[in-house]
Amino acid sequence: MRILVTGAAGFLGSHLCDALLAEGHTVVGVDNLSTGSLANLEHLRAEPRFDFREQDICLPFEPGAVNFVFNFASPASPVDYMNLGIETLRVGSEGTRNALEIASRYGAGFLHASTSECYGDPKVHPQSEDYWGHVNPIGPRSVYDEAKRFSEALVMAYHRYRGVDTRLVRIFNTYGPRLQFNDGRVISNLMTQALRGEDLTVYGDGSQTRSFCYVSDEIDGILRLARSNEHLPVNIGNPIEWTILECAQEVLAVTGATCQIRYQPLPTDDPLQRRPDITRARTLLGWEPKIDLHTGLSLSLPYFQQSVSATAVQSSSRDQ
Repeated sequence: MRILVTGAAGFLGSHLCDALLAEGHTVVGVDNLSTGSLANLEHLRAEPRFDFREQDICLPFEPGAVNFVFNFASPASPVDYMNLGIETLRVGSEGTRNALEIASRYGAGFLHASTSECYGDPKVHPQSEDYWGHVNPIGPRSVYDEAKRFSEALVMAYHRYRGVDTRLVRIFNTYGPRLQFNDGRVISNLMTQALRGEDLTVYGDGSQTRSFCYVSDEIDGILRLARSNEHLPVNIGNPIEWTILECAQEVLAVTGATCQIRYQPLPTDDPLQRRPDITRARTLLGWEPKIDLHTGLSLSLPYFQQSVSATAVQSSSRDQ
């Protein structure tokens, strides 16, 4: 198939391109590089079945006929979407609509990358897809949360009113190589601080929980969903719950660092609990994650070591 991937230069988008190419497809990747990086696609430079186009999907564009669209364009880390609030709302609305128009035009399948942030700071635990969430619509995180919630409504509208063959994946915390090392998310923060020998920052008392899914498991679940006939949202994430403090201790074990824990105030609207109910994914897709946190962190370690080393070299060069 000829497949369009928006957000192709991002963390998940680039891994998705790799997986689709490995299956034998031709991929058109688009990204405006506001948060994505061409370094994530450098290994595909000589791949004849991969066509990269620098493009803002908030503007109408024409990729040519495609058989499937994966819509992964959006800032995803708190650092990025709080710096790019208006842009995040636009890509969740105008950008998603432009991608849906392409799928509608060519009769293509469509999969939208949504998020566990649709559940907000949940009052139901674990979170199943039929939970409507507990979201502050005007808080500092709302530019991301509400952009994703609106885009889900838009995707379902194109399915119901235009007959577009859509799918919705709600992605929970995912990590692995190519995750921005300075993007403010839990794994990247802790790994980078540990490798630099800095104190590990833990917000609140560290008892808030997250569920961490390694990138290869996440991509496997997404591709299974793309091949299914399910149109309602499906959680793809690891159901094993970790406190942030436990995660920090696991990072110390993997890196061999002997850093201290530094506690900081909990950010506004930061969810206290986050764990997916993956019953729907298990039942419909036969999917569940295989890689535990310790193994995933170990697999990620060389990437973070290289990123921290490269940053140190750049900083040294500027100081000379």
